[in-house]
Amino acid sequence: MAWKLSFSPITDLSLPSDVFPKPPQRIPIFPRLPLNLCAGYHCSKSISSSARVSVCHAVKEQQVIQSPNSDSTQNNQTDPPASSKLVLVVGGSGGVGQLVVASLLTRNIKSRLLLRDPEKATSLFGKQDEEKLQVWKGDTRNPEDLDPSLFEGVTHVICCTGTTAFPSRRWDGDNTPERTDWEGVRNLVSSLPASLKRIVLVSSVGVTKFNELPWSIMNLFGVLKYKKMGEDFVRNSGLPFTIIRPGRLTDGPYTSYDLNTLLKATAGERRAVVVGQGDKLVGEVSRLVVAEACIQALDIEFTEGEIYELNSVKGEGPGSDPQKWRELFKAAQVQ
Repeated sequence: MAWKLSFSPITDLSLPSDVFPKPPQRIPIFPRLPLNLCAGYHCSKSISSSARVSVCHAVKEQQVIQSPNSDSTQNNQTDPPASSKLVLVVGGSGGVGQLVVASLLTRNIKSRLLLRDPEKATSLFGKQDEEKLQVWKGDTRNPEDLDPSLFEGVTHVICCTGTTAFPSRRWDGDNTPERTDWEGVRNLVSSLPASLKRIVLVSSVGVTKFNELPWSIMNLFGVLKYKKMGEDFVRNSGLPFTIIRPGRLTDGPYTSYDLNTLLKATAGERRAVVVGQGDKLVGEVSRLVVAEACIQALDIEFTEGEIYELNSVKGEGPGSDPQKWRELFKAAQVQ
């Protein structure tokens, strides 16, 4: 099924808030993922036979996400049945994270956000009922913020935190790859309850090759090395996990001011999805695809313990069709 989403550009989000010496506060108010690691490297027309990949070309298009206020939503759809999940989203104010949260809301899946600046939640997602969206104040870089109360009732976690590969304003406040991609992931995973059904971690292609060109250039300040360290900590935690390694991120959101604006993204003609294993893919991927892959992986049992790379290519894609995503993930594992 094809993506038909349309996005307006996200302003750069403010970085760390103060260190919080107390347990995280529950706030009843209601990066872009910045790691463009493959900039300048484009997906070739043919993919190496050593790569384990699958491509989904759907037969027809489908509207994946609609604005809650659209006519078609009001006239032709009803809210889906409430889910028993409670998904903790970490990094929900970044590009991929915003799409994850918006998609969970449209699916009527209860979400909990951990944000350094909780007030961003209202500007990004509008005023939401606390039964659907809970907002907690905290920072994964500070272990004291990860109080056990934060995880009460949480069944799944999607972690899509990140920072830039090279020094930038995003590094202000000690928001470096080491602190965010390694220490933050380590602190989060160390705090998760053993009862968790799945953690999905967004990482990056190239993490196993950070000493090789061109990856060594992208890793000049350690971003790939620290992402791999985060991956390894997740893999050795004993928790059920899925790791998603996107290529260079494309498409919005770049700016969003409410949920309706956020849900107007489009992947253009590049809606077909390439899924691989073995860290062989080189190319680009829409943030829309990454967010959808994270959500789909929560419910596909055989993705547990697996690592997948993602690219977007021209053609029709799986949209939010669970069966097509199952086929993509399964095909990547058997090739």
